[in-house]
Amino acid sequence: MIGGVVNARHEAIIPLTVVGMGSQRQAIDAVVDTGFTGFLTLPSALISSLNLPWLCRQSGMLADGTVANFDVYVVTIVWDGRPRTIEVEEANCDPLVGMGLLRDHRLRIDVAVGGGVSIQVLP
Repeated sequence: MIGGVVNARHEAIIPLTVVGMGSQRQAIDAVVDTGFTGFLTLPSALISSLNLPWLCRQSGMLADGTVANFDVYVVTIVWDGRPRTIEVEEANCDPLVGMGLLRDHRLRIDVAVGGGVSIQVLP
């Protein structure tokens, strides 16, 4: 199980560890974004510091309906105690966890400041 907390802005936050080239590790806090269909976003500074390998450039629709182009990289994260290699989109905002990463999992959020966030594999 992955556990997190709801912050003062009523965002569901979970801790993640991202692993870069050379096995360097960086602990981050990521916002769960159920409107994002990808896996994960990371800011360019973190992508550079981890020396993540570039995969491709793709377009995606933002919440306001505009289409933007994103550079896509490959990263390994620690997910529920195990390494998992996923695609990560470069976006200069707080890291976002999307529905692609949550596929086949149960997400529970107690939406109150300090409320619990839990993510479990579906049976």
